[in-house]
Amino acid sequence: MDAPRHAGSRLRRRGLSVALLTVAAVAALAALWPAARAQVRAGAAATACGPAAIGLERTHEIDARGGPRLGGQQYPGREFLKPGEVVLTFDDGPHKMLTPPILDVLAKHCTKATFFMVGQRSLHFPEIVRDVARRGHTIGTHTWSHQNQAELASDQAKNEIELGISGVQHALGIPAAPFFRFPYLSDPQASQAHLRSRNTANISIDIDSYDFKTRSPTVVVRNVMQQLQSKGRGIILFHDIQPSTAGGLDQLLTEMKVKGFKVVHIVPAQAQTTVAEFDRRVKQLGGTRLASLPVPLAQRGVVSPAWEVRVFQRPGQVPLLLDPVSANRPNLAQPRAALPGAPSGAGAPATMPIPQSQPRTPRLDRPSPFSGN
Repeated sequence: MDAPRHAGSRLRRRGLSVALLTVAAVAALAALWPAARAQVRAGAAATACGPAAIGLERTHEIDARGGPRLGGQQYPGREFLKPGEVVLTFDDGPHKMLTPPILDVLAKHCTKATFFMVGQRSLHFPEIVRDVARRGHTIGTHTWSHQNQAELASDQAKNEIELGISGVQHALGIPAAPFFRFPYLSDPQASQAHLRSRNTANISIDIDSYDFKTRSPTVVVRNVMQQLQSKGRGIILFHDIQPSTAGGLDQLLTEMKVKGFKVVHIVPAQAQTTVAEFDRRVKQLGGTRLASLPVPLAQRGVVSPAWEVRVFQRPGQVPLLLDPVSANRPNLAQPRAALPGAPSGAGAPATMPIPQSQPRTPRLDRPSPFSGN
């Protein structure tokens, strides 16, 4: 009769220990949050820019309690932008070769953006994650491996969300923003409810650059400007894994400035919290084990365009930012043939075929991080 009583006592002590650890973790995050917010706002301070720079009109603080939904394409009726205002957002990164030049363009224009990062990629490139924060941009999350939430069981979908939050925050080193965007904008009700329970804002879009459908920077600029002229404002979706966005962002921001559009930077009122169990799993993926994890390939970007592996085969290579529409092509040493399917000749089309779909499931040749092993 004593054994069950002792076992119950041990379980109660273990439960108390977990609770204390959770309280300690939350307290630690709370202590870090003022410094994290100060870093974002210090980075948002204006620097000397040329007259063509779009600059920053204002900062908008979002209270994420209760998981508010923003972005008129999916969630109309909660508009916080004035006519002519836009929010710049980038999904699927970070990317070793493409995120840094995007950051440089944003700095050139003295403006700020929000990056919805994938957990697995963030652990591969933590130095880029931290550079994004150092430059004053907001960092939200975009799941662990960019799987379509509607195609997952409810528990696995929640695990994807939570492991993504823990992964990004582990790479960042300070609390991230409690901002989340669904991969493919696929938002099942159970996952939305989970975000509400986690006090995490569900941020959709108003305007899609469709940069994943083209390798032409000019096409990206045209896509965005046409929608802006029609809608007059909105949250804009880009992908910082797409060379068309890296090549077209400077021109786009310049044109937006000429047309009178203004950038709003969204920042959080609270810090993102993590779940201890998923923090533990992320730490298990660290060190040499992490170095052997493949970055999964993708359609649209789950999480890299299919051409990426073929282009970035040697250290130091840069992507060719094809722009068959404009005569002002980047002067890069990389030959055009490096991108399979690249057009040639004056009559080349402006858009490229979307790469063949890759399996959605991350190619982990080891126990799944969801297994708890």
